[in-house]
Amino acid sequence: MLLTMGKLDAAAQFFTVLIIFIAVLALTYYTTKWTASYQKGRLSSKNIEVIETFKLTTNKYIQIIRTGQKYLVIALCKDTVTVLTELEEAEIQRLEATDGNGFRFQDILDKAKTMKPKK
Repeated sequence: MLLTMGKLDAAAQFFTVLIIFIAVLALTYYTTKWTASYQKGRLSSKNIEVIETFKLTTNKYIQIIRTGQKYLVIALCKDTVTVLTELEEAEIQRLEATDGNGFRFQDILDKAKTMKPKK
């Protein structure tokens, strides 16, 4: 009888911890999504837009930005920002818009399920 009661207590404790773990994961997920959307809305602007960024080294970047109706190429370093040139809108090639990250986790999971294991 005592052995059965110990197994029930262990099972109850396991499921309680599992439920708490899932609740914490869900809370973390939704908090992260909310924070990201809040920051995106806060940082968005109608007059300034980063079109493209290219990383040269660890802390040096080249960016194409739109400020009002002008397109500028700037160099970003650790402590400086330098305007390199101005571009016309016709000179800019925009990438096709994606749904955010370009791929979905479900697509990767489906692909992994269909792969045959190597022997």
